Amino acid sequence: MAWYDEAVFYHIYPLGLCDAPRENTYAAPVHRLRDAFCWITHIKKLGCNAIYIGPLFESVGHGYETTDYKKLDSRLGDNADLTDFVSECHTQGIRVIFDGVFNHVGRDFFAFKDLQANREGSPYRDWFCNVNFGGNNEYNDGFCYDNWGGYNLLVKLNQHNPAVREYICDVIRFWVSEFDVDGIRLDAADVLDFDYMHMLRAVANEVKPEFWLMGEVIHGDYTRWVNGDTLHAVTNYALHKALYSGHNDHNYFEIAHTVKRLYEMGGNRPDGLKLYNFVDNHDVERIYTKLSNKAHFAPVHVLLYTLPGVPSVYYGSEFGIEGRKEAFSDASLRPALNYADYADAFETNSYTRLIAALGNARQHTPALSYGAYRELLLTNRQYAFARDYEGQSVLVSVNNDDQPAELYLAAGNCAGYHGVLSGAHVPVENGQIHVTLAANSGDIWLPDTDAADTRF
Repeated sequence: MAWYDEAVFYHIYPLGLCDAPRENTYAAPVHRLRDAFCWITHIKKLGCNAIYIGPLFESVGHGYETTDYKKLDSRLGDNADLTDFVSECHTQGIRVIFDGVFNHVGRDFFAFKDLQANREGSPYRDWFCNVNFGGNNEYNDGFCYDNWGGYNLLVKLNQHNPAVREYICDVIRFWVSEFDVDGIRLDAADVLDFDYMHMLRAVANEVKPEFWLMGEVIHGDYTRWVNGDTLHAVTNYALHKALYSGHNDHNYFEIAHTVKRLYEMGGNRPDGLKLYNFVDNHDVERIYTKLSNKAHFAPVHVLLYTLPGVPSVYYGSEFGIEGRKEAFSDASLRPALNYADYADAFETNSYTRLIAALGNARQHTPALSYGAYRELLLTNRQYAFARDYEGQSVLVSVNNDDQPAELYLAAGNCAGYHGVLSGAHVPVENGQIHVTLAANSGDIWLPDTDAADTRF
């Protein structure tokens, strides 16, 4: 068992949260990251014990066109600001992982600037993929090169070059020694070379006990990336899609089928494939925007926090804010937020209270982190399952219908169960519990024991 096995993540896009300018002029540092310190206590109160924050390092614009891997982006401050941010998180019992953009760099990266200046004579010409001095590009460099996603502002690194590999290893070691980071989310992991990821895992094992590597992967057999030689986890886009469309279409079969397929992919073991679960992030629309029926916010999040995997909340979504993807900009997905505007959210915002209740239940219920998954009931509009751990069964039930639902669920060997969210108590009779779910709701049913008989 490692810290990340019990993690509940809060995801921050810092350039957005801290209202940084869209373009970097490389001027004197402006200490905007300090504005994020007030969010740390809020994050802890939500029941989150880990933060994924990034991109962080000097870049041209949105942060994924890195200029300097060892310098906090000037729009956010200086390295001391980041060191203090991580330190304060650790003081409050919160782990921190950074965004690691190791597939490509920006055009202001030192090695690419040298290539522009010295062309064939540059010692860095082999740091990049397929540099062709007989070609050209829209920047009129007098050469062309491979990029990421068709964007020449993102210059693809040659991951087979030993010098590039050693440079990236040095960056990771620097992040640990300078900032005491606890792990890395690898950007564009689905296009990283597997030998390159083996190297990254070896460095992760070296730099810090339980140093976590999580990769951004959209499609495919997740076990190709998640294993003892490469990454600990990847982004669970399969479940992300199922969670919102399964509610919009009143189709819990889609969600249950996705969970079953992923669970089988991990060998039908709770520790076989622990994926990074989310309902929104900096690249996709906010869950509140995606849901046709806003009342489905509750059952969606009950599932996010109770299905196998590591749950994550994207900053601001605990308030139920909107965020629609635009044709040529992701700015609306990455807004500036003023903490003072949400300081009373735990008292006044039902979405915030729900997320906090789920976060605290997750932290106090080991079965939700370690328990085996077992489906109990499935219809288009109701779904229930058990998480079995150390002889006890925690039950989860959700309802996406506009009417209340009555369910009979096979129960564990105890006298009764109580609902974490509803506070209801139900006895076990003939090996079952009879529960009533309100319209568009869900609940976590904990067995009545001396240790668990608590409403969080």
